[in-house]
Amino acid sequence: MSNRERVVAIVQARMGSTRLPGKVLASIEGEPMLWHVIERARRARGVDAIVVATSTAPLDDAIDEFCQSHDIALFRGSESDVLDRYLCAATHYRAGNVVRITADCPLIDPQVIDRVVAEFLAEDCDYAANVIERTFPHGLDTEVFKYTALVKAAREATAPTEREHVTPYLRDRGRFLLHNVVADVALKPGYYRWTVDEAGDLDFVRAVYRCLGTTQCFDWRTVVELLDAHPELTQLNAMIVNEAGFIGEPAQAANPIRPAKRK
Repeated sequence: MSNRERVVAIVQARMGSTRLPGKVLASIEGEPMLWHVIERARRARGVDAIVVATSTAPLDDAIDEFCQSHDIALFRGSESDVLDRYLCAATHYRAGNVVRITADCPLIDPQVIDRVVAEFLAEDCDYAANVIERTFPHGLDTEVFKYTALVKAAREATAPTEREHVTPYLRDRGRFLLHNVVADVALKPGYYRWTVDEAGDLDFVRAVYRCLGTTQCFDWRTVVELLDAHPELTQLNAMIVNEAGFIGEPAQAANPIRPAKRK
């Protein structure tokens, strides 16, 4: 039995998206998007528990009902202060380390999660992710950080974006030891947007699942092979610009964040 600290994946989910309301429960091949995210995350061997963190807003009762009906651990907290919601969820479920995943990433890859967790543990850093300098598609976003770093961020962060988007304080303040996880496959331009923010994104993800099915947990390289064979699929959401933000960082960091030196 490993004596490493408990690793808890917290999947943030809400129904109140302004651009695509209710997207986290939108159907993909007969199952809600949130179901796909959780089923894929469950296959990560480096994760000890998975928790959905939603808000106490009445609109998010639907997420509560979904989790109850599927026996999924749930925490409900602040609607606007997501950083506090994460801290309360991590505390409640006794996390030593936290994996942050968002519910609008239905192509999340358990192998990628495991790699980020493994490098986080090997580097003995405060925060590791594949988003500091993006080399993975936007939609495989995985961040791992120490519970103690989350406590510090929740106590000290004051900017609204830091409270809403959870991890900017960890990355941007130069107070934590950071590690960036780099993909071992170079992607072609146009292959980067696999997250779901708008209707075109949902069309893209649904097309991928129609082609690859749901009986196996296909990995991200298989999606790349599919796009190589059917580049027309990338046009379904090609006009949607990766927003400068959030997750909380530019889609392509113009000034890569340098690791803070441990004092």
